[in-house]
Amino acid sequence: MNEEAEGKSARLRRHLLSLLGDELAPHDRLPTERSLAEEFGASRLTVRLVLDQLEREGRVYRVQGSGTFASEPRIAKSVELTSFSEDMRARGLRPGSLAVTEERIPAGAEVGYALGISPSAEVLHVRRVRTADGEPICLEHSYLPSALVPGTLGEALRGSLYEELAGHGLALRRAEQTIRATVLDPADARELRVAAFSPAFLVQRTAYDARGRAVERALSLYRADRYSYELTIYRD
Repeated sequence: MNEEAEGKSARLRRHLLSLLGDELAPHDRLPTERSLAEEFGASRLTVRLVLDQLEREGRVYRVQGSGTFASEPRIAKSVELTSFSEDMRARGLRPGSLAVTEERIPAGAEVGYALGISPSAEVLHVRRVRTADGEPICLEHSYLPSALVPGTLGEALRGSLYEELAGHGLALRRAEQTIRATVLDPADARELRVAAFSPAFLVQRTAYDARGRAVERALSLYRADRYSYELTIYRD
């Protein structure tokens, strides 16, 4: 791409980012490639390359025969120990929960190992579909040692689990976490209101209190079309 084309490409990108940020709502259609090419005096190829880049960044999506549309904004998660509710509030979204259940079950091998308890020890299993402004974003399973959380949590589970635990003297201070890519099976996809086998993040976390006790083992599935992770990294 020559210098003139690069300048047009940069101006077009700034224009489209401004449209996406200030004027277009999610799923609104962008101007056509032809109209953009005419407005900026650019070739259709230059316009297409800019739209390709925005699509790779998740800012727009294309529908064959219909055009290019503004994507739903992604909810960015920085790597710090915060609850889902805290994440959503920090981004101006209203957190919530659907399909909330809690049950007492044996820990089993994987959860027992993570929590440092016997596989036969009882844990409180909390299952929730977490929402942002009413839209399902995450399917969350939390396992808490019954010895630390002997009572029922009930309606408190509609809000922040971490805030409720802090009220029981179990303020969480650190966590060990892994994140990997996966796809949603049909049952999980239905609850998150996306197509079966859609991409997702599987987040596995073990959280500890100030005394070093493992308080929570969490397995969470996040919709990859609405959620992303941000890292700040340094080079010595």
